[in-house]
Amino acid sequence: MNFKNIITEIEKTDPEVYERLSGRREALKNFGSKVALAALPFAIGSMFQKAYGKTTDAVVDALNLALEFEYMEYTYYRQGTNITGLINPTDLAGFKSMEAQEKAHINFLNTTITALGGIPFKPNNFTAATTVAPYVPAAYDFSMGGVYQPFDDYKTFLLLAQVFEDTGLHAIQGQMQTFLSNNAVLTQAFQLQAAEARHAAFVRHIRRIAPISAPEEPAPWITNNIPPTIPFQSYYLSEDKVEYNGVIALNLPNPYYNNGQTPQVSATAAFDEGYDKTKILSLIKPFKK
Repeated sequence: MNFKNIITEIEKTDPEVYERLSGRREALKNFGSKVALAALPFAIGSMFQKAYGKTTDAVVDALNLALEFEYMEYTYYRQGTNITGLINPTDLAGFKSMEAQEKAHINFLNTTITALGGIPFKPNNFTAATTVAPYVPAAYDFSMGGVYQPFDDYKTFLLLAQVFEDTGLHAIQGQMQTFLSNNAVLTQAFQLQAAEARHAAFVRHIRRIAPISAPEEPAPWITNNIPPTIPFQSYYLSEDKVEYNGVIALNLPNPYYNNGQTPQVSATAAFDEGYDKTKILSLIKPFKK
């Protein structure tokens, strides 16, 4: 993220807000071009809060939804990477990196929500003896009531990891409209979304190739509305959509295909669909205690 670009955009799109920042203008511009994700809220959260006034409850609520999801993902990956022999040795470094990034996301969201005057989400059983924040294994049942055993079988671990990452993308995408009211938060939300998309692509790649060789041969991104297994079909509803803002993507010219038009697999893969909070909470409920 280029922090100076945020200040420039505020100056162009909202001069009144920029003027309210005038007393801190030089400090902001001299802050540096590279700002660590987790450090941003500590350094400038109060400045943006003073400039924009009271942050809407909707923004904090949207950030808390992302935080809830990050707790679940981090706990899942930490639990998996600490089981000897579960994850293929060639994949372990990738999952440890994802685990570390999910933890950084939790720290960032906690500090951002606090800086904006909100109260960060805490999982159920956060005070359980097994909690070593932000690791909260007592909050989740990743077996989904005994249906799955992800920590006994690597294929199942990957299957649920894909479901979590794909659903996480739906969650963040569904909140982008809310984040439009705060440019600084919006920029960070896009960065979170990009990181989650890389996680999803990593898991999907592993499931596609040998020795896993998942039967649906997942692409690095969602295509049509294909789930990793039929019981999770509801987690992919609307992903077969081909019309956006009145434009039917199937009708767009595409010189790379014989018929000169865009195929459905490309049209459905072009965009991630956003799910609202109610939908997201219903999808993660089966994994919560």
